[in-house]
Amino acid sequence: MKPIINLKSISEINKFVQQGNINHPLVAVIDFSKVDEYVEEGTRICCDFYSIMFKNYCANGLRYGKQTYDFQEGSLICIAPKQTMAMDNEIEKRDDMMGWGLFFHPDLIRNTSLGLKMKEYTFFSYETSEALHLSEKEKQILYDCVVKIQNELQENIDNHSQTLIVSNIELLLNYCSRYYGRQFITRKNANRDIVAKVENLIKEYFNKSDLKNNRLPTVKDLADALHLSPNYLTDLLKKETGMNAQDHIHYFLIEEAKNILMNSDSSVAEIAYSLGFEYPQYFSKLFKIKTGKTPKEYRNLN
Repeated sequence: MKPIINLKSISEINKFVQQGNINHPLVAVIDFSKVDEYVEEGTRICCDFYSIMFKNYCANGLRYGKQTYDFQEGSLICIAPKQTMAMDNEIEKRDDMMGWGLFFHPDLIRNTSLGLKMKEYTFFSYETSEALHLSEKEKQILYDCVVKIQNELQENIDNHSQTLIVSNIELLLNYCSRYYGRQFITRKNANRDIVAKVENLIKEYFNKSDLKNNRLPTVKDLADALHLSPNYLTDLLKKETGMNAQDHIHYFLIEEAKNILMNSDSSVAEIAYSLGFEYPQYFSKLFKIKTGKTPKEYRNLN
């Protein structure tokens, strides 16, 4: 296996794609139509900065997470710092290659309002297979944001530079949030299948007779079983049902607990252990949060 190429600074991404000097130490815009982007098969790349990339060409075998993704129709991916991408094959050459990349270091936004909001942009932790597919209008709107950033980078740095650059990055990210919301809506049929699979997976966990010797399912368990990222699964379920992945797990857990409470003489501690809780007090606390009653109160009232 080839060693990982670790790009630690914005200047290093410029050198990697051989696109000359940088205009700003913490942010860069790269025009992929001007880059001879030869990447050797098996190359793995890890960056210490945020990467937002749109390409209209195929990076056969690009992996970011569990699955491969084909860029042939043009899609946007957002990658957080310290994530690793792997190239399983060489990039397919095309005469009409185009695309852009926006790269910015966390230090650029560290003391800004955007820095405080970055955790809200959960798509930075999606898999590549969960990339954002854009309409022509959406492509143009995002490109306009990138052009504004590029124009600002070509100006002399002054007291307003960071504010203007960061505000345009935030605008672009807000558009991405909107377009991902649209994508969830347009994929409703496929999403309903995922919701059904999630519910079946959770039911299977609680149908296991040895759950006591295992543990409660986690969001990551469900996401791994469905070949999705935890953030994407959580956002999808929230859009479809109003409940996130953890809420779904808790819903089935509490329903199972209610059934046991009403149909057995087991103690609360025994029920907690049977449901995979290591500490009964955690079970009782969660039960009260979800139902407004302790397990004993629920059993006595019913």
